[in-house]
Amino acid sequence: MWSECDVVLRDGAIAHLRPVLAGDGLELRALHARLSDRSNYFRFFTSGRSAAGRYVDHLIDTTDVTHGALVAEIGGRLVGVAGYERLADPTRAEVAFAVEEAQHGRGVGTLLLEHLAAFARDHKVTTFVAQIHAENLAMLRVFTDAGFPVRRHRDAETVDVSFPVAPTESLLAAQDSRESEADVRSLRALLRPRSVAVVGASQRPRTVGHEVVRNIVAGGFPGPVYVVNPHAAEVAGVAAVPSVRDLPGPVDLAVVAVPAAAAGDVVADCANVGVRAVVMLTAGFAEAGTEGRVREAELVARARSSGMRIVGPNCMGIVSTAAGVRLNATFAVAPPRPGRVGVVSQSGGLGIALLEQASALGLGLSTFVSTGNKADVSGNDLLLWAEQDPETDVIALYLESFGNPRKFSRIARRVSRGKPVVAVKGGGSGAGSRAAQSHTAAAVTSRTHADALFRQAGVIAVDGLGELLDTVTLLAHQPLPAGGRLAIVGNAGGPCVLAADSAEAAGLTVAELTPATQAELRAILPSGAAVAGPVDTIASVSGPAFEKALRTVLADPGVDGLLAVVAPTPLTEPEDLPAAVRAAATHTGKSVLAVLLGQVARVTTLEPADRTICAYSVPEDAVRAFARAAGHASWLARPVGTVPELTGIDRDRARTIVDDTLTNAPDGSWLSVERAVDLVASYGIPVAPVTRVDSAAAAAFAADQIGGTVVLKAGNPDLVHKSDRGGVALGLTTPAAAAAAYTRMAGLLGAEMGGALLSPTAETGTETLVGVVQDPAFGPLVAFGLGGVFTDLLADRAYRLLPLTDVDAAELVREPRGASRVLGGFRGAPAGDQAAVEDVLLRVARLADDIPQIREMDINPLIVTAHGAVAVDVKIRVAPAPDATDPTLRRLR
Repeated sequence: MWSECDVVLRDGAIAHLRPVLAGDGLELRALHARLSDRSNYFRFFTSGRSAAGRYVDHLIDTTDVTHGALVAEIGGRLVGVAGYERLADPTRAEVAFAVEEAQHGRGVGTLLLEHLAAFARDHKVTTFVAQIHAENLAMLRVFTDAGFPVRRHRDAETVDVSFPVAPTESLLAAQDSRESEADVRSLRALLRPRSVAVVGASQRPRTVGHEVVRNIVAGGFPGPVYVVNPHAAEVAGVAAVPSVRDLPGPVDLAVVAVPAAAAGDVVADCANVGVRAVVMLTAGFAEAGTEGRVREAELVARARSSGMRIVGPNCMGIVSTAAGVRLNATFAVAPPRPGRVGVVSQSGGLGIALLEQASALGLGLSTFVSTGNKADVSGNDLLLWAEQDPETDVIALYLESFGNPRKFSRIARRVSRGKPVVAVKGGGSGAGSRAAQSHTAAAVTSRTHADALFRQAGVIAVDGLGELLDTVTLLAHQPLPAGGRLAIVGNAGGPCVLAADSAEAAGLTVAELTPATQAELRAILPSGAAVAGPVDTIASVSGPAFEKALRTVLADPGVDGLLAVVAPTPLTEPEDLPAAVRAAATHTGKSVLAVLLGQVARVTTLEPADRTICAYSVPEDAVRAFARAAGHASWLARPVGTVPELTGIDRDRARTIVDDTLTNAPDGSWLSVERAVDLVASYGIPVAPVTRVDSAAAAAFAADQIGGTVVLKAGNPDLVHKSDRGGVALGLTTPAAAAAAYTRMAGLLGAEMGGALLSPTAETGTETLVGVVQDPAFGPLVAFGLGGVFTDLLADRAYRLLPLTDVDAAELVREPRGASRVLGGFRGAPAGDQAAVEDVLLRVARLADDIPQIREMDINPLIVTAHGAVAVDVKIRVAPAPDATDPTLRRLR
């Protein structure tokens, strides 16, 4: 559902969008009065001004359901309005705009159009039309450039346009482009500031504000640095002023370290003197309870009303090492080293640890942002910044929550194709118990959602800070491998075996060298060396021989990457073999890693003339990092995928089934089996027909009508694990058998049976499960795996978030090990129709996306044969849709 929001404009300023209110008449009349005569004529097709007054009177009649309107405010001032008026066909509406001429060129009109379309969709409008004066080129550009599929018809003086308001890929792509441009501009004052003020800096060392000032000065920030402290003349050698109002010059960025109770007044003062961005280090906001949440909301509202962006509160600051900036506005001890890695950390403590370890490792950073409570600037904003930042090659994230997971997925899918994104997701270890009755919902945890999101978006997921540094260091210094064939060369057999075991466990292939390569190695290495792969050079190998062996292996066409394992021995000087690794890695386009056994640090770097080599303390860490790099390369090589158009879908029928159910059960309920079958059938999903019976005689009659072999199942939709409870009878070949089965089942289950359902016996095939569970934050999650009675025992399922592309569906079918092997034709059995399964998954995903009231759904089993797939048992729970905002819209948190 659409709700009022703040949105960044093209130039980085912030606009507030809200519905028109009955009290807006005065400001709306003033807006129209400020229009030039030409704009007034273009809008109302008359030179008089009375039409504008009548239009405003109509707009502010909020009791009239035939129209809807939104206004845009900048700095608390109304600068634009967009409205629609329903036509005779209530699904069509005429749309019109008025934007203050001083605001033209900032994207206000386009923004209003995007949001008015979403607002209209909520009110069941499907198409916008407009009549535009042929000379009104600016308005024509708003419609044609927005991204909607606009149809135009021109006569002598006007152009008639019409377009569907539903989001399309072209619209979303256009919105994404506009959002990226606007977000980046809004963050320039934060990450490329020309001047900085620290508010609340103390004279006492080892206090937050004092250390921030000291780090800014020590880091060599080239612009003016100001300090605000009413009780000091200077702090860390920087002259102080009593208040923000006394700052002697313009300030782009204010870093605030005052008590929470005073933070609101500081932000108000910053707004009054034109500060453009704030880093709020102060704690005591949303993380502290209800009062803190209110204080935080007021803080953000004050900032946005003046166009300021805020990082935090409850954060540890920011770093930007770009040439001409060199800003270290944190209270970390170790100074950051300039480099090519952009870091976003939601945790302040982990952020400090990451800065310290990156500094010790020599891993250079382009930017570092501790987001804290993410009251305003979010991980999504910073991904957009990193995407266009020429100083950033690799992006590292530590996230504890997703404000808008579906937007994160959309942004990350695009960003990951240009720059690797490595993420640690914290807070996913809770069991998250729920009162779920479907197999899918019971199996899903918060980690399941995050893993699915990362996998689809191409984000490299790691566990913990150590793995983050392992992987980021490799990506920052080495090329992505062309594949997963890892050659292992070492001077000790045992560590090479461990590396090989780790490689296989990580899904890599230990490269088997060609006969020619093996022959060359025999000529190079001491007698007794193993040369097939892993290559054990034995301990007596010299530095030059080790180098030549490494070069030989790197030249093998069957090698994508090389892991050199070095164990310290008394037979060589300590630097001989590491030097050989450095030399061999020069001028190769393949990934090269080292393991230096006995090294104290988890990972360090060896720096030859042209490329830095990552050196790990144990083989397992090195192999894991290489596997993640290879996995990312594989993701980049896959097709992007599209969300296909599907035929045979009856949305109106589906919505009627769900709406009727919720009318009778407003809090939600499980659909009857007949309605569940009807619902999936409305989306073109093949499903076995069912006949409800309420007696043994009725079962016999229905079996006779169906003919052939039938299945009898208990009719109570709330009954789970029916097979275990005696609620399923198979192979009933006669009416008498159906009647006897009904009687037997009724004796076992009593009133809990809920009648029974008869279906024709499905063709023998592989039983699989297709499921859906709705999450308030992530949206629908689709599951696939083996079904039937083994679904909970094996728990071999894969998951994907929506939107589901054709590539996602294909991968979803092939990912569960058991299902993929059986569908592929296990032990000579006929292969299952995987294309039919993919089609069912795409249709289930579309159903879940179109009907958010579907909260849980199981098709178990979906029986897959060599020539199709059919749903045999369907369970669906519906409930009122969560109050979620449209994830496709441009809007701030």
